[in-house]
Amino acid sequence: MFKNERQLHIEWGDCDPADIVFYPRYFAFFDASTGALFEAMGYTLRYIRDELKDVGLPMVDTRSQFFKPSKYGDTITIKSEITHVGRASFGIRHQLFNGDDLAVECLEKRVWACHDDSGAMKAKAIPEAVKARMLSEF
Repeated sequence: MFKNERQLHIEWGDCDPADIVFYPRYFAFFDASTGALFEAMGYTLRYIRDELKDVGLPMVDTRSQFFKPSKYGDTITIKSEITHVGRASFGIRHQLFNGDDLAVECLEKRVWACHDDSGAMKAKAIPEAVKARMLSEF
């Protein structure tokens, strides 16, 4: 399934008074990594909204495990991959490495979403071209 990788430099503002990354910042890193994953597939959020006329990729479930703290000045690598693809939902695993060590792992479940005629957001079948790209190796 599709994978992507990106590096980040931990900034002062990412950290708490203990000089480690404040845990909500990891979720911001992972959300941005989901965006980067879809951009690498050729589907920016702007394209999804403007061209496909869909809302986006709201998260419906997430969980993380924290194994090792990251600190101000560290350079981290986030490896993101699609783990499963359903009719309207899909999973993503983010693995954050600090050097060679797995520091954090996050699992996300997201849905492809649109607005119905009343304006309410609802899940929608993932477009076949997008699904094919999600299932591809590159």
